[in-house]
Amino acid sequence: MIQHFLSFINESPSAFHSVQALCGMLNEAGFTALNENDDWHIEPGQRCYVTRNRSSVIAFEVPACGLSHFQIVSSHSDSPVFKLKQNTEDVACGRFIRLNTERYGGMIMSTWFDRPLSIAGRVIVKTENGYETRLVDLGRDAVMIPNMPIHFNREVNDGYKYNPQVDLLPLYAEGSETGRLMAEVAEACGVKAEDIVGSDLFLYNRMGGSVWGADNAFFSCPRIDDLECAWTSMKALCDTRAEGHINVCAVFDNEEVGSGTKQGADSTFLADVLSRVCAALGATDSQTRALIARSFMASADNANDVHTNHPEKYDAQNRTFMNGGVVIKHNANQKYTTDGVSCAIFGQICERAGVPVQHFVNRSDILGGSTLGNIANTHASMNTVDIGLPQLAMHSSYETAGVKDVAHMVNALSAFYRTSIVMTGDGMFQLVD
Repeated sequence: MIQHFLSFINESPSAFHSVQALCGMLNEAGFTALNENDDWHIEPGQRCYVTRNRSSVIAFEVPACGLSHFQIVSSHSDSPVFKLKQNTEDVACGRFIRLNTERYGGMIMSTWFDRPLSIAGRVIVKTENGYETRLVDLGRDAVMIPNMPIHFNREVNDGYKYNPQVDLLPLYAEGSETGRLMAEVAEACGVKAEDIVGSDLFLYNRMGGSVWGADNAFFSCPRIDDLECAWTSMKALCDTRAEGHINVCAVFDNEEVGSGTKQGADSTFLADVLSRVCAALGATDSQTRALIARSFMASADNANDVHTNHPEKYDAQNRTFMNGGVVIKHNANQKYTTDGVSCAIFGQICERAGVPVQHFVNRSDILGGSTLGNIANTHASMNTVDIGLPQLAMHSSYETAGVKDVAHMVNALSAFYRTSIVMTGDGMFQLVD
C-alpha cells in the first residue's frame, strides 16, 4: 500500500495536481463528475464528485435505499510551499536569473535549501473559445536555493534568522534575459507564451519518496501533511459501499493559510454540496437540516509524532508514535473538535475494526496548531472528531511517517464508512454494522 501512496505523491506536485489524481481514483471507482454550475439529478446508489477551483473536491455516495445522515471525512490538499510572484524573473549580479517568490503557509524554511526543486501549478490560457485552465509541471530539476557558505555566515549553526525575500530566492538560469521561465512553462503545456494570461505556480521538492530504517518501518517524502489523510480517506471511500447513510469525502484547499477562500473549509462548499444532495433526493429544508444535525465528521489532518531528540516537548501521557495507529487529537480550548462523544464514537469504530488508536494532547504550556474541523462546523454543524497519523518534521519540505499507519488509516476510515452512526438523541448514539 505504501508504494501506491508514494506514486500518488509523485503525481501531486501542487494542490491542483493532487485533486486531479484524486479525481482519477474516483473515475476508476465509478464515480460521476458533477459541475457546480449545473442542476444536479442524483439517483439512489449513485456515486458522484464535484470540484471547486480544481484544488478542492467533494465526493459522495448515496445508498441504494434509506437515507438518514451523512458520514464525512475531511482533509486538505495544500502544503506549505513557495509561490512564484506575478513578475518573478529577476536579474541577479548581472549574470543570473533568479525567481521572486513568497511563502505560502508556515514552512520550515531551512529544509528548502540545496535540493532539486521544480515548478508546478496551473496556467490560464487564451483559446479560440475563451479561456481555460491547464495544469503544468516542468517535471525536471529546474531551480535550486543555494545556502550561503559558512565562511560568510558563521551564525548559520547558532540560530540564524532566514529572510525569505533575501535568503530563499531560487536560482533558475544563466544570463540576463528574462522571459525564459514562462516560455518553458508554455512549452510544457503546449501553448504559446503570449497565450498565458494568468497563473498560480509553486516550487516543489523533487526528491522521491524513500522507505527506510530497520525492517523498512518508515517512509519519507514531500507533502505527507496532509496528502496522507487525503489519499487514505479517498481510497477508503472508493473501496467501501454506502448502506443507510451518505458517505462523503471532502478535500479542501488552503488549510495552511486559514481556509478562508471559496474552496477552503471556511467556504460554503461543503454546506452547498450537502444541501444540494438533499434537494436532489427530494428532501425539504427542514428534513435537510435534521439530516445534517444527525451527521458525523472525521476531520483528518496529521499529528505530531514524539521527536526522539526532544521528548520533553510532548505531554508524557499523551504522546503518539509512528506505526502505532490512528491518532485522536484533543484540545480543551477547541483547537480540535474532539469531545467525549465524538472520541467515544470513533474510538469504538476503530476498536471493532481492530485498528489501534492513540491520543494526542499538547503540553499545557505549549500552544499547538489547529485544523479544519472547527472551521467546517461553522457552516455545517455536526458531531466531529479530529484525527490524523503521527509524523515527524511536519511542515518540512521532506517529511517522515510510519509505513504501517497508511493501512491503519485506510482500515479505520473504511470501518467508519461501513458503520452507520445512528444518533438517537443529543449525546446518544448506536453503531450499526
